[in-house]
Amino acid sequence: MKKYLAELVGTFVLTFLGCGAAVALGCSPENTAAIVGTALAFGLAVVAMAYTIGGISGCHINPAITLGCFLTGRIDAKDCGMYMLFQTVGAILAAATLAGIVATDPSLVITTATGANACSYGVTNGLIVEIVLTALFVLVVLGATAKTNEATGKFAGLAIGLSLVLIHLVGIHFTGTSVNPARSIGPAFFEGGQALSELWVFIIGPFIGGAIAALIWKAIDE
Repeated sequence: MKKYLAELVGTFVLTFLGCGAAVALGCSPENTAAIVGTALAFGLAVVAMAYTIGGISGCHINPAITLGCFLTGRIDAKDCGMYMLFQTVGAILAAATLAGIVATDPSLVITTATGANACSYGVTNGLIVEIVLTALFVLVVLGATAKTNEATGKFAGLAIGLSLVLIHLVGIHFTGTSVNPARSIGPAFFEGGQALSELWVFIIGPFIGGAIAALIWKAIDE
């Protein structure tokens, strides 16, 4: 149970700080400074959690990463399901907290509520972007945490966090960047509208990307 709770806490922190930065900075495709700030927030949140709960749960805090670990034999089916459940609960709690805070500031309510994801150029474009970016991100996670990388394993959290910064710098323009079903589910519940109607993209896309990453890693590692 401790590792499941760790995943809940970690996903809460990632969602609250990452989406919170997006909201506070007014992140949009036209606001370059806010894009960079939001990307850094998500990446640094991962780094912080990697060194906080990594020794307890492995710090997946992302169902797509959990799927990749399951498909590569690093965790069993029970842990896979429970990790995903607690990750999603953590993201929902984070989005609820953020929505409550934002509700006290009318200027933020007018522009955005929870940093939810949406497809700026249609669902097909969004699906492709999420698949490709998630595959790249999960591949980094699988490689950085592999037993064959023991020499650099202590820096895995940093490598993963920095790669998430890069992923966001590319993806925010197109989808707001999810690469994490839990991180999208939480905010979509409170945002509604387009975020909720297109939520399937940010669930299916990252899961496909995570599976592709697992296949690639198995091909080059074994």
